[in-house]
Amino acid sequence: MPYRIDELAEKLGASFEGDGSLIVSGAAEPQTAGEGDLALAMSPAYAAHLAEGRAQAAVVWPGADWQALGLKAAVFAPRGRLAMAGLTALMDPGPAMAPGIHPSAIVDPTADIAADVAIGPFSIIGAGVTVAAGVRIGAHVSVGPSSVIGVEGLIHDGVRIGRRVRIGARVIVQPNAVIGGDGLSFVTAEPAFVEVSRQTLGVGEVTIPSDPRWHRIHSLGGVEIGDDVEIGAATTIDSGTIRATKIGNGTKLDNLIHIAHNVVIGEHCLFAAQVGVAGSSVIGDRVVCAGKVGISDNITIGNDCVLGGASVILSSVPAGRVMLGYPATKMDVQLESYKALRRLPRILAKLAPRKGE
Repeated sequence: MPYRIDELAEKLGASFEGDGSLIVSGAAEPQTAGEGDLALAMSPAYAAHLAEGRAQAAVVWPGADWQALGLKAAVFAPRGRLAMAGLTALMDPGPAMAPGIHPSAIVDPTADIAADVAIGPFSIIGAGVTVAAGVRIGAHVSVGPSSVIGVEGLIHDGVRIGRRVRIGARVIVQPNAVIGGDGLSFVTAEPAFVEVSRQTLGVGEVTIPSDPRWHRIHSLGGVEIGDDVEIGAATTIDSGTIRATKIGNGTKLDNLIHIAHNVVIGEHCLFAAQVGVAGSSVIGDRVVCAGKVGISDNITIGNDCVLGGASVILSSVPAGRVMLGYPATKMDVQLESYKALRRLPRILAKLAPRKGE
């Protein structure tokens, strides 16, 4: 969608200089920008590439000499990535889904579907489902019985939503995510060795039950997802056993994440790809998990914690702690330990007896 520079600056809450009537219709990196693009040159390092492209206007840092950079107009962004958030939202039309139910979709007659909802080809909406106003559902989506999708939700192709799942307003679910599958919850008739070992720490004889069969504990709790949540492609969120698994308002989950049964995640958390959270753990508000973080079962992560990439959290973490490593410790402790480990070969070499001594 084309915008005038003065109009765009107003929508971003930013200032501009130069020709405000200049029209841009897209965003691009400086070196690939065409004449109709707004180049993203939010630091001197990026601006150095403007000469390689043909941009007439750019988003630049406060105080930038935009005329010396060969521009006809500039939008000033004190916080560049925040400007990118607003700009990309304006430039992204989203998936083209006109309101209406595709003829190949199957909608149970007991489902309550708002008038302006879009439901794509081969999607299935189960009994007692409620789909609120403005929801867009892509192709090959299934929504299980008694589930609810809140206003203006966007459910991409191939998503699987199980029974008794409650999704809040303006939630985005990326392709092939699964919400509300059964959790890993099984029990043997008598204590298996895995139960015994948690008490004995693995010391003692292996106990073999006379009946080794695993008996399923069924998932009755469903999933509750707050408002403004985003769930990445191929992410899975298991139903709770008795109570619901919960994801708080504003939380953003990347692709390929697994949230196990009974987990409670607070508000405005940010999880990168391949995070795994084991059953019944509780995670506070504004927690950030980098890629491949693993969180053990039945522990608590306090508000405002930051968990570094590939960290494995084996015990509860107090609020505001920055953790790193396996097993995870405070980041400063982990870095000192790592430095000491790297020095260890040199220390041992100095201590080793020389030949002939």
